[in-house]
Amino acid sequence: MQLFFIRLLVVIILPLCVYSQSATFDKVQFFKQEKPVPVTLEAYWSKIMNQKNTEGKVFPARLKATLDDSSHSDEPVDLLVRGHFRRDYCMVPPIKLSFYKSESSVMHSLKSLKLVSACRLTNIYGQYLVKEFLLYKMYNLLTDKSFRVRMLQLEYKDSSEKKGSFTNYAFLIEDVKDMAKRNGCKESDRVKVNTVSTDRRQMTMVALFEYMIGNTDWSVPAGHNIKLLESKDDSLAKPFCVPYDFDYSGIINADYAAPDPLLNTESVTQRVYRGFPRTMDELKDALATFKQQKDNIYALVNNCALLTSKNKGYMLDYLDSFYNIVKNERTIKTVFIDNARYN
Repeated sequence: MQLFFIRLLVVIILPLCVYSQSATFDKVQFFKQEKPVPVTLEAYWSKIMNQKNTEGKVFPARLKATLDDSSHSDEPVDLLVRGHFRRDYCMVPPIKLSFYKSESSVMHSLKSLKLVSACRLTNIYGQYLVKEFLLYKMYNLLTDKSFRVRMLQLEYKDSSEKKGSFTNYAFLIEDVKDMAKRNGCKESDRVKVNTVSTDRRQMTMVALFEYMIGNTDWSVPAGHNIKLLESKDDSLAKPFCVPYDFDYSGIINADYAAPDPLLNTESVTQRVYRGFPRTMDELKDALATFKQQKDNIYALVNNCALLTSKNKGYMLDYLDSFYNIVKNERTIKTVFIDNARYN
């Protein structure tokens, strides 16, 4: 009889403990915090790097993290190598982290997240990563329909001990379903959408932001570096565009980034406006948000302790050139109306 009651208590209490452990982790708050999270990701890294081009290959790993409330997470996760160019080019391939492996996991509610790592273990590539992180933060200032990110101080530990461990910065990108949910939306399952069929104001914000950072590596019809959201409340509303993956932008100026030959530009640092025609009133309305957030955008760069003074200067100069363009109607008309695309 005593053994029966012990087993009964285990059956009752264990699920409550699991629920309590995972319920205390606030994934929304996790992406609002600014301090880099110390994380150790232990995996068979030598094997992962040798097999990074094997499509659909899942690798087991263990993640240890010190969270914002000083609590600790130590749990199994799965790693899925993702991406195309970075997978081939980078020493550390882009990865998707799955927290589904254990329901008792502290971070189980994060589900599955993209992990963006520095492509190579040099200071210059570390700076590329920090700059891309800041671009996500800039876009957060302009619209809530944007991906939140969280910086990690990540130790890569090889479980086979064939490679020595190394530490570098990386960042996690918010799950698209979570981003959609906090905007009263859901991820669209449409395969192909024309640019003109999306929400007009949000599309204007996207095109202006991509121009500001000097990024042309995106396409709505091709679904390239763009996610689409649909309103949960209005079935007739046009889908909203949300951009991501900014590493080809001129404000980063990565040594591997090359301009699209169709644009007839010599460098990614040369801006090309990829937006469709808008009226002056529409442009002024959207640009008002850029101007209101200018000081906060500059502060992100100036206050970033991970960015070198040289890279801060470069980013600020690049932003200056954008804000000089949008400060008067003549240049706004020339760049965003006269040179808008029509197909």
